[in-house]
Amino acid sequence: AGFALDPDALALGDEQWEQALAFALDRIEQDAPALIYASADPAKVKAAQQRLGVERAGELVECALSQLAVTLVNEGVGRLLVAGGETSGAVVSALRISALRIGEQIDPGVPWTQATLKGHTAPLSLALKSGNFGGVDFFTRAFEVLS
Repeated sequence: AGFALDPDALALGDEQWEQALAFALDRIEQDAPALIYASADPAKVKAAQQRLGVERAGELVECALSQLAVTLVNEGVGRLLVAGGETSGAVVSALRISALRIGEQIDPGVPWTQATLKGHTAPLSLALKSGNFGGVDFFTRAFEVLS
């Protein structure tokens, strides 16, 4: 199960962000992974970029995902897998991570990492994947490697 973010809906206010958070918290309560994504059919992406502007559409998604990450970590989530280079950067910045300890490799070029966050007792496990790395089974392999 996954929740698709839509830049047009995000531009209208907080409702979609709140729905995504509720989805994630429900999945976590069920001890199931929460997949929140913003990828879409190229025509749909292009249409959103034309309506909002390329930069604004990207910022809306990155902001929503980074704020979801912060909120979920503050709720006790200890593992995050973030796909997309710019999104990964936004999440790391929002979490105020200044250093990562490199852990076990998931796929060539993508390891699990650990960060110690101020005000949190347990470290955060974090996988940051840019678009060019990882095989087709990357997401399932990532959590197998961490277990």
